[in-house]
Amino acid sequence: MIDFPIPVLGFVAWSGTGKTTLLSEVIPLLKTRGLRIALVKHAHHNFDIDHPGKDSYRLRKAGADEVVIASRHRIASVRETPSNQEEPSLKDILSVIQPGIFDIVLIEGFKMEDILKLELHRKCLNRPYLYPDDSNIIALALDSDTAGTRHDIECLDLRKPAQIASFVERFIKLRSKHENLGQSKGQPRL
Repeated sequence: MIDFPIPVLGFVAWSGTGKTTLLSEVIPLLKTRGLRIALVKHAHHNFDIDHPGKDSYRLRKAGADEVVIASRHRIASVRETPSNQEEPSLKDILSVIQPGIFDIVLIEGFKMEDILKLELHRKCLNRPYLYPDDSNIIALALDSDTAGTRHDIECLDLRKPAQIASFVERFIKLRSKHENLGQSKGQPRL
């Protein structure tokens, strides 16, 4: 299990299930509850957050290995990686997050990583469950067509973001208590 000083919860599913859509609905609900959230999203493609013509883009293209862009509104860091590098591990990515300023790190993707996870599943996609083959999955978020399905872990309604936000809030409280007791191994009982 990846060891990190604050709770880490993955949102995992097959492509097209709606991870980004769900998180874009759940995050504002968590923010209204006063929670500070860091998010890690896995991208399967080359991407750029800076644009040609901007000073920071020009300086990075000139050879800066990392560019930190700062204003009173936000701070962003862009770090170049060697072109022959493998995909970065989640552990490597988490090393850039400052845990003292967040209550939780939500992970979108990285379904093979050794972290606790909430699996999203839509029956209409006709894809197999990741659970129970992945013992790190602690709950399922199912669409209404499968919400009545029996499983031996907690089942949530994928179409009820408030219910999932409540689950995340409980997860933070239980995981933080679990960590404070020095029991960083294993899964918290929700």
